[in-house]
Amino acid sequence: MFSKLLQGRYQVVEVISVGEFCHTYLAQDTSLPDCPTCVVKHFKPATNDPDSLETLRELFTREAQALKKLGNHDQVPQLLAHFE
Repeated sequence: MFSKLLQGRYQVVEVISVGEFCHTYLAQDTSLPDCPTCVVKHFKPATNDPDSLETLRELFTREAQALKKLGNHDQVPQLLAHFE
């Protein structure tokens, strides 16, 4: 994970947390001149059940949509991208 760019853009620097259905990483956005630090949440569920996967995927997508709606606020993470 550390040697590969995610979406050809995000370089993982370290693991922040490992949860039940996602891993969170500290990363750098290499597409911008100053390579700002950002956080990447990697959807990684521990189940293969299709119904559970769909529910978890919907929850993950809703979180991304909520961040996008909130816009730019210094107390809320800014959504840079959402991808699978």
